[in-house]
This record gives sequence, structure tokens and C-alpha cells, in this order.
Amino acid sequence: MRIPFAALLSGVLASLLFAGTAVADSAAQSGPVPSGNKALTDNPIYKTGKLDSRSCQEQPVLPDDLDSSRVYLEFVLECLNESWEAQFAKAKLPFSKPKFETTRRIGFPTGCGGFPEGAQAVYCPINKKITFLLDQGILRESGELFLFQVMAHEYGHHVQQLSGILPAFHRKHARTKSLKAVLPDLRKSELQAECLSGVFIGSVWRSLNRRPSDFTYVLRAAYDTASHGKARNIAYWLKRGFDQEGPGSCNTWTASASKVS
Repeated sequence: MRIPFAALLSGVLASLLFAGTAVADSAAQSGPVPSGNKALTDNPIYKTGKLDSRSCQEQPVLPDDLDSSRVYLEFVLECLNESWEAQFAKAKLPFSKPKFETTRRIGFPTGCGGFPEGAQAVYCPINKKITFLLDQGILRESGELFLFQVMAHEYGHHVQQLSGILPAFHRKHARTKSLKAVLPDLRKSELQAECLSGVFIGSVWRSLNRRPSDFTYVLRAAYDTASHGKARNIAYWLKRGFDQEGPGSCNTWTASASKVS
């Protein structure tokens, strides 16, 4: 049976906002990285055009096989590094690769607390690490596009971190006491990461030898969540990035309220 997965839940971001960490270390940037509202609404990464067309050859992955899924994700990560490093060079912004780790269990240390229940993968801006839960659900679906898309979504959060978007978001809400008050901006952050995943997928799509239905299924698998927004908006931003192939299509911070609800 095909199972829809949310790319990220709000647990890690919420813990950073309310546990008093406020990502002080990761927010301390040097060089031309923008800050404040400009980082959100007028970021240099938006002005870099399309990602360069690149080949990203998917590695063989077997159903219910932990090792081949891990290797698969490592190769996807390398494709992401190559594409986004070139894009950051266009923006004249500093670039670094994220760390990566897989786990089989909830509670696994991520650098931002234990791995939260309900998430498939998380990005921690403190140590710039993607932690991916390889549980039986997604291992059964290893032939689908979920592994690829979830990794691209988490990498979208890394793009946000390096370009100053996540630090600006965290500083904006450092004193916010209510999750309800943070949710509008949290949805903008999550929908932007979804769009950035679509940008990358679109830029390498011709090299994947995938059927159009593989991408369509991911669009249709979206469902409403408080942290990510309505299913139609998740699908909208994912497809928008896929179609336009550039981060300029992903400025959720200036989008109409109806598109980020």
C-alpha cells in the first residue's frame, strides 16, 4: 500500500523557538549573508535564475533494504550539493555542505533534540545536519519518489539556513511564546522548502528516467497539516518549483495569504 509522508513536522523548529536556544550560534553569519526582513523577502538566492541542468543518476534501491536506501540517499545528497553550491556561487553567498545521518528510531539525537515522532526527516540548523528516519513505511516505498523528494525538502532548509532565511525567521520569533503565533511564518518556511525541493527535482528530472506519474503521485500524497499548510498549497509550491526550476519561484514570504495557509 502506498503511504503519504510529510517531509518535516514542526517539532524541531518549535523546540528551537521555545527551548531558549534561538539558534544563536548558527545565526552568527559572516560575509554577505543578508539578515532581517531582507533575508526573507529580497534574498540574493532569489535572483540567481534556474539551477544549472545536471545529471543525477539514481542508485539501485531494494524494497525493505536499509543499506541500499542509505546509499541511495547519499548519492542524492551529492547531487544536491553540486547543484546548490553552483547556485550559491551565483548569489555570491558562502556555501557549505550539510552533515547527514540516518536512523531507525524515534528519539535519536539530531543536534536539536531527539528525533520527533511523526517526522520522516529533520534538518537541524545548529549543526547543519539532515537526519533521515529509515523506517519500515518508507523502506517499503523505496521505489517511489519519496526518498528523493524528502531529502530535497530537507536540503531546502539547508539552503534557507545558508542564505540567512532560517536565522532571520528564528530571530523574528525568538521571544514568541505561542506556537499559534509562529505558525503563519512556519508554514511559509515549510512551503518554501517544499518549493526548493521542486526546483531541484525539476532541474534534474530529465536525467532520472522517471515516469510523470511518479511526480504526480507525490503531489497527490500531500495532506493538510498545521505546520505545512493545506494540501493544495503544498502541491502548489512543489509544482511551482518543479516547473520554474529556480529559487526565485519560492518566495513564500511575499506570497498572498491564501497561498501560504
